[in-house]
This record gives sequence, structure tokens and C-alpha cells, in this order.
Amino acid sequence: MSQENVKTVDTARPVKRDEMSKWQWTWKEIKRNKTAYFMVAPFCILFIVFTVLPVFLSIILSLTDFNMLQFPPNFKGIDNYTRLFLEDEIFMLAIQNTLIFAAVTGPVSYIMSLLVAWFVNELPPKVRAVVTLVFYAPSISGQVYLIWKTLFSSDSYGWANATLMKLGFITDPILWFEDAAYVMPLCIVVALWTSLGTAFLSFIAGFQTIDRSMYEAAAVDGIKNRWQELWFITLPTMRPQMMFGAVLSITSSFGFGAVVDALCGYPSVDYAAHTIMHHLSDYGGQRYELGYASAIAVVLFVIMYGSNILVKNALSKVGE
Repeated sequence: MSQENVKTVDTARPVKRDEMSKWQWTWKEIKRNKTAYFMVAPFCILFIVFTVLPVFLSIILSLTDFNMLQFPPNFKGIDNYTRLFLEDEIFMLAIQNTLIFAAVTGPVSYIMSLLVAWFVNELPPKVRAVVTLVFYAPSISGQVYLIWKTLFSSDSYGWANATLMKLGFITDPILWFEDAAYVMPLCIVVALWTSLGTAFLSFIAGFQTIDRSMYEAAAVDGIKNRWQELWFITLPTMRPQMMFGAVLSITSSFGFGAVVDALCGYPSVDYAAHTIMHHLSDYGGQRYELGYASAIAVVLFVIMYGSNILVKNALSKVGE
């Protein structure tokens, strides 16, 4: 072999990772996978423009006094946060209502979606399709709130009042959505009724992708019943779908303002179901105090992000 051929073979040798700097290796990988990066570029651009950038802008605006008319915004530091936690009593009530609602509807709707999806997955294919539609329909039906408002109508013709009066439990109609004692419980019940949505479908899809041979191997290894199969095989295999469902449950549980608006109007009586989302809509969409509204949005973002971290750590222990 000639000297030139030896040199050619040597220069064609693949460069090892430890022979390159971090940025050189990264750029080399980008060029090698340029087609894949080109395909995901539209999503990345939209995600940065409509998600990442608004979050950073909210953090910046939360430190200012900005009302959309005066430009540039006046820098105020942490005054908005001080006002939120020390002076705004309605905001503290909104945090309390939001945490109560999220603590009930989040875990309950998540577990309910998982268990119902597990039940539906055990049915024959044709029956499964029908049952899935039955459970999923309330989450997409625009008339579900009308049904509940009719059921708990405040006059004697409402189904709940009429039944209770007929049985002799009450003598006068109950003002269900005008009484602060009933507003939050009823909103929670309706939210749970409509909670079998996208997370429910993702769980069904996750159950369908599990290799059945894993259950046979598990039986040989000592798995004795369906609950052990669920904990040691099914749930660990479905971690991506479970994380996706958890994110959806957290998002819906902290942003449930639409349920309250449809049933109780805005604002709810005595702010009984006033949430952080309502407070944000009030200052951002009606008063146009965008600096203060941005501070509310940042607080909500931190709460939701912390909840996601807790759920992620909890799901990592499934199957251990």
C-alpha cells in the first residue's frame, strides 16, 4: 500500500467523541441529522414564539406597571407580588379555591380516567368502541352544562328541587348556584363528570400498545393476579401516556374557570368559586392592568410547574 493510500485511510477514520469539543460534536450531529431537525423546526419555532417567549415576557411585565396605554412600562420591581400576597384578599381566596379544586379534581379525575380506561380495554373491540364514546362524550358535549343547570335549577321545577320537595326533605327550593355553600361542590362534581377527555383516550391507547407476551413472562416470574399485572407491568410500560395524562389533568384542574362561568356566571356568589384564572381574566381582560395580570400568571405558572415536578417524581416510582 502506497504512502498516499495510508494517509487517505487515516483521514477517513471516524472522529471519536473525546477528540472533539462539545460544540464541535454538537454541530457535527446537527449536520448529520439535518433532515430530522428540518422536520421538527416548524413545531420548535411555534413553541418558542407562542409558549416560551410569552412566559419570559410575562415575567418581565410582572415587574412593571403596564396598562397597554402608557409605553414604555414603568419598572416597579416586586411591588406587584407584594400587592398580590399582602394586599389582595380576593387573590388569596382565589388561591385557596384553586388549590381545593385542583387537589380534588386532579387526582380523582386522573385515577378515574386510568381505571375506566383499564376497564374499557378489557371489553371486546366492538363493545369497547361504543363504551369509549359513551364515557368520552360528556367532555366534548357543549350541552353538558345545560343539563346540569336544568338538573339543579333554582326553582321548584328543577329536577333536584322537585325530587327533594316531593320526598319531603325540603319545603322551599334551594338556590343551588346562588348559594355559596353549594357552588364549589357542584362545580367539582360537574368537572369530574366531564374529566374523561384526552387523557382517558391516551390511557386506552397505552393499554393497546402493551405486548401481551410480557404478561405471560410475568406469570412465570410469579405475578399472581391482575392488580400485580397492573402495578408491575402495565403502569411502568405506560409511563409516557401516564405523564401525558398527568400534565393534562394538572392543566385542567388549575384552569377550570369555564365550568364556573357556565354554571354560576362571573363572578360567582361571594367569590365562592373564584379562581386564579378568574383573577387573571379580571385584571388582564377587563381592567387591562397587564403588569399585575402578568404577576398573577407567573404565580400560576410556578404552581403548575411545581405540581408537574411532583407528579413526575411520583410516577417514576410506579412499579418499584
